[in-house]
Amino acid sequence: MYDHIGLKVGNLDASVAFYAAALAPLGYVLGSRDADGAGFGPPDAPALWLYRDTAARGGAQVGVHVAFRAPDHGAVKRFYAAGLQAGGRDNGGAGSRADYSPTYYAAFLIDPDGNNVEAVCS
Repeated sequence: MYDHIGLKVGNLDASVAFYAAALAPLGYVLGSRDADGAGFGPPDAPALWLYRDTAARGGAQVGVHVAFRAPDHGAVKRFYAAGLQAGGRDNGGAGSRADYSPTYYAAFLIDPDGNNVEAVCS
């Protein structure tokens, strides 16, 4: 559980497109947007904030990991497919991760700025 997360991004438009597509199957929406940032989360409650960082370079591995809770396996699969279509890179397709726990089901993507983004249900 978290209150909010802020990620610096090199290309705000690319990141907004990626997160809008990947998070839609999980029920998250773009709730705030201006020239320097964007906020995603449940309707009327943005909790993932993207901030334009002119020093960042798209594709640079910055090592941040964010995991979003998904309601079911189907949402995890849709997150993965939508994220790939929106420019994300594969970092582990939808499936069971028995080494994490017997019921852990997740998918992993690399976003346009090199962050590891996961959708999980268990």
